[in-house]
Amino acid sequence: MFIQTEATPNPATLKFLPGRDVLVGEPRDFRSPEAAAASPLATGLFAISGVNGVFLGSDFISVTKDDTNWAHIKPAILGVIMDHFLSGKPVITEGSTAPVDFDEVEEFFEEEDKEMVEVIKELLATRVRPAVAMDGGDIIFKGFKEGTVFLHMQGACSGCPSSTATLKNGIENLLRHFVPGVEGVQQV
Repeated sequence: MFIQTEATPNPATLKFLPGRDVLVGEPRDFRSPEAAAASPLATGLFAISGVNGVFLGSDFISVTKDDTNWAHIKPAILGVIMDHFLSGKPVITEGSTAPVDFDEVEEFFEEEDKEMVEVIKELLATRVRPAVAMDGGDIIFKGFKEGTVFLHMQGACSGCPSSTATLKNGIENLLRHFVPGVEGVQQV
């Protein structure tokens, strides 16, 4: 098994590509060993000293570290990923659909904004999420209120130095262009 790695815009996060499907369905973002209990793969990665975040995408795993040097933990991360896929264990344990921290918070918006919110979600799904996934992360719609779209960054995007620029220069401009009524974007 050959696992590729890619740098992300976030220097504390590396993207690992095992060359196979990782997670079918919605991505999962784990920010603590306790939250990772639903995933044998994420649990194994959190067992490595220095790992403080695991994001599981459709065909990649993003791992976020503390101030530990990548040279010290990258071989262990590669070993855990390889061992996991060779073992045949599931990435997410069946029946474990418990909410994952903040990511499962209900969306909020006024009923009269429902059509606008659907357009915003469609633009995020078709234009933004694929690009953000290439950098090892994800972006989730959380709400809309008084012209402001509230978004939650996950994976490599969470805590990334360039995430503010991505939100303001990229996503905000896109939404303002296509959706009259959008005045700004804010990260939550």
